[in-house]
Amino acid sequence: MGYPRMLEVRQRFDAPRVDDVAGTVAAELARIGVRGRIQPGATVAIGVGSRGITNLALVVRTLVGVLKEVGARPFVVPAMGSHGGATVEGQRAILAGYGITEDGIGAPIRASMETVDLGATDGVPIHFDRTAFEADHVAIVNRVKPHTNFAGEIESGLLKMTTIGLGKHTGAALYHRAIVDHGFDHVVRSAGQAILARGRIAFGLALVENGYDETALVEAVPAAAFPERDQALLVLAKRWLPRLPVHRPDLLIVDEMGKNVSGSGMDTNVVGRKPHGRLEDDPQVKRLFVRELTPETRGNAYGIGLADFATSRLIRAIDYRTTAVNSLTAANPEAAQLPIHFDTDREVIDAALASAGLAPPERARVVRIRNTLHLDRLLVSEACRAELAARGNVEIVEPAHELAFDEAGNLPPLRFAAQP
Repeated sequence: MGYPRMLEVRQRFDAPRVDDVAGTVAAELARIGVRGRIQPGATVAIGVGSRGITNLALVVRTLVGVLKEVGARPFVVPAMGSHGGATVEGQRAILAGYGITEDGIGAPIRASMETVDLGATDGVPIHFDRTAFEADHVAIVNRVKPHTNFAGEIESGLLKMTTIGLGKHTGAALYHRAIVDHGFDHVVRSAGQAILARGRIAFGLALVENGYDETALVEAVPAAAFPERDQALLVLAKRWLPRLPVHRPDLLIVDEMGKNVSGSGMDTNVVGRKPHGRLEDDPQVKRLFVRELTPETRGNAYGIGLADFATSRLIRAIDYRTTAVNSLTAANPEAAQLPIHFDTDREVIDAALASAGLAPPERARVVRIRNTLHLDRLLVSEACRAELAARGNVEIVEPAHELAFDEAGNLPPLRFAAQP
């Protein structure tokens, strides 16, 4: 079987970058008057989630330092719903994987799966992390970005972490069931406002990233402004979101997936295939092949159901209980469905290209990426050359080469030419 020749491509993204993240965090906290919001001696629970957010440990460590300067007693609580297998140990391990340890941030980590019932909205009980609720104040740290399953004026951000993240397993499961009936935007706004009305939430730190997986914006947000700023910052996050340079690839090869990359393992804003349907997707990927799980995802393969094909080594690396818990909590069992898998990359690619349409394999439209966070350097087959030429932000940096396999029948690691 023949294979397409691959071009090494560089995409350039127009987006700002925060060079002094710690200084910007401190300046933003001063801007909203954190000294007037937090009294000396007060306890402050800092909600930190399960996503692989750039500079997360630095942001949390700086926040801890500022709170200590005003005389507060900060500590971290995992704000990640059911992730980590819905266990205290699993959630602590996720934080540790991102450098969020007691020694690393200079504050205790108090993890619990217990919640308090704060009443109900739309008939849905409102659950909130008990440890955080018992603190004098709560601060939220999260990235604002397009959600991988839902579309609305508010998607992933401060309100989502306030509700679903700090709802722990019990609350996250209830909210996702309500989302099936009422929609994401409505449930997160409604539940979020009910929690904010209790007065425990003091402020949040909203982070937005650019197309290079760098911190592009840091903004301190008073609790009352969560809905407004989530909505406004989402507009920027969508503008800066990296995209594939090919609209309709026959085959998309994703080298790795995991919760540290995206909540759905692979960002559906990049690969398409949102649960709402594929006809409107951009891109429209005919066949999707994922090769590995990231070490940081700790076996959680939530989103593996997006793929048509995988390697058997990925399937063997799955912690299926953790994956199932995440999928069922999110009311999205399809996310845990296993694709066709073979032992070697060559076997998978042969099967994928044979099922992708009438184009000969040598002329197939193939894209290979490291993961959905890193799209500035990638491989694209020669059949896409005209589409690449029509894009002003794309540069071909290396001549075409054969799609090659090692002696075991697997693709070699992605290695790109040095930056000019």
